[in-house]
Amino acid sequence: MDFEVRRTDLRQHRITDEAVPEPVDGQVVLHVDQCALTANNITYGAFGDVMGYWNFFPAEQGWGRVPVWGFADVVTSRVDGIADGERVYGYFPMSTHLVVEGGHVTPTTFIDVSGHRSTLPPVYNQYTRIADRASTHDEQVHSVLRPLFTTSFLIDDWLESVGRFEATSVVIASASSKTGLALAALLSANRGVEVIGLTSARNAAFVRGVGYYDRVVVYGEVSTLDATQPTVLVDMGGDATVLAEVHGHFGDALLHSCQVGATHWEQVSFGATLPGPKPAMFFAPDHVQRRIADWGGAGFAERVDASWNTFVESANTWLELVVHRGPDAVAEAFDAVLEGKVPPHQAFIISLDAPA
Repeated sequence: MDFEVRRTDLRQHRITDEAVPEPVDGQVVLHVDQCALTANNITYGAFGDVMGYWNFFPAEQGWGRVPVWGFADVVTSRVDGIADGERVYGYFPMSTHLVVEGGHVTPTTFIDVSGHRSTLPPVYNQYTRIADRASTHDEQVHSVLRPLFTTSFLIDDWLESVGRFEATSVVIASASSKTGLALAALLSANRGVEVIGLTSARNAAFVRGVGYYDRVVVYGEVSTLDATQPTVLVDMGGDATVLAEVHGHFGDALLHSCQVGATHWEQVSFGATLPGPKPAMFFAPDHVQRRIADWGGAGFAERVDASWNTFVESANTWLELVVHRGPDAVAEAFDAVLEGKVPPHQAFIISLDAPA
């Protein structure tokens, strides 16, 4: 089964059901067991054409398969060195199965070398082979937070590398997003910079309660901030109104405007003229490749893992996982995330397989 959405209207979706394909030599059939569904995946859909996310898992003309992160099992392998029954972690469509062409096989990873993925960012094409399976809970937390945390780690690392543009404060818009929370945790732990969360009134109490932000301000009240303080904006939401509010308030005191996601996907507006710096998109895979070149693959993983272990211990105090299993449940979960109806302390785990 595949869960597909209209590329021009994410509110329209359908389930397609076909026989599981038989692999040919060089292919692996994966059964997608469980994946996370967060606002990050809505960003993939909202930017699907602009940033190529629809190209990973092709669908019928006009339809798209939204990418998700999670765990799968090898059903049938026709690749030397990859065995039936293996557990893998990586990038999947919202489907029950995925056929990949396994290449560059190592003891810990392999790459999908399918032709349609050859020009896409390598970080999305690599699958991690799980030698020692973790608990279901730990896998679910990993699916939800690890991709978002890695993005936050890269933003934090990049900001440090440019001296935070000599700013004394960082404003994180859509501060209740999991990526925003992770970035705030990293900034507050490692930097002498004021971390300001910008969020909705309904999420303000939660954002204050996690303890990652020095100050929390609700949308519409940016004017309460010191407009002369040298500031960097990291925007996870993409809301044009919020962007205009922050740029209009800080003007030239806003030293950089970093666009990361689209949790407010319907309010995104490209090309608007704003006071201060022109918003610039942060594309995490590009920075991954730079840091792997700098540190090597093992060095990069070690640095991320060290920070991850600290963050996940903290996140387990507030994160609630909600499992949605079966086509109807997945559709309901997708609609809830799409409409921004998921409380910030919750995260969804999905599987198209029918409940046991």
